Amino acid sequence: MDKIPLPFYEVTPLDHIAPGVKGLRILFVNLFAISTPSGGWTLIDTGLFLSAGKIKHWAEQHFGKDTKPQAIILTHGHFDHVGAVKDLVEQWKVPVYAHQKELPYLTGHEKYPPPDPSVGGGLMAVMSPLYPRTSADLAGKVQALPSDNSVPTLPGWRYIHTPGHAPGHISLYRDEDKVLLPGDAFCTTKQESFLAVAKQSPELHGPPAYYTPDWDAARRSVQELAQLCPRTIAPGHGLPMSGDEVGDQLQRLAINFDHIAIPDHGKYVHKAAATE
Repeated sequence: MDKIPLPFYEVTPLDHIAPGVKGLRILFVNLFAISTPSGGWTLIDTGLFLSAGKIKHWAEQHFGKDTKPQAIILTHGHFDHVGAVKDLVEQWKVPVYAHQKELPYLTGHEKYPPPDPSVGGGLMAVMSPLYPRTSADLAGKVQALPSDNSVPTLPGWRYIHTPGHAPGHISLYRDEDKVLLPGDAFCTTKQESFLAVAKQSPELHGPPAYYTPDWDAARRSVQELAQLCPRTIAPGHGLPMSGDEVGDQLQRLAINFDHIAIPDHGKYVHKAAATE
């Protein structure tokens, strides 16, 4: 039986994001379920360690007690997005997909660069040296996403390689209604600040600064996503946003990325981290 240390008041459903898209926030990170007209569903990211029980309970409420996802898609391998993946894979026996460039981190071959606690000026940044640099070891259980940018089990969706926050970071996009799941390519909260994370007032920010080792790539990724002019965004951190103004706000973030997102100082601000 799963150990469930988190109280339920720290678990917030994010329902009705878009047709077929539901979300769940556990503490400070979001994960998503995307369903298809055929009746199947796919889990996007798996939140924090020891949250598998919460995720299964939430999934059962929406999809039925004995219904498991067709697959798990990982936007990247940072600890707060893969925390429950090993437990869930063991229980569900479903395939896991990630970008080819993220596989070395998801199979125990590489560590992420050290986080930078000097950026952001908030508690989340100060605490970042305590965050794991290793990902979940999914050797033999994770496979690369197709090279044609299609997303297995999700017709109508495509993935976009959006590095900067992580080498193999991806975002998911549905062209039909312009729904974007950007992962951590950008946030709708100032993730470096514990107060901002707690308040969850939706506003566009760059990726979590303390864990972004390549700012040039991060800028290019946001610029590419802005060109999509999404109408709905549901990021890994912060509240979903929807409406005609979303595309304009993302354009402003892309144009003013250096001023809004990049810290004034930090170990990776002027030079990207070398791959270990």
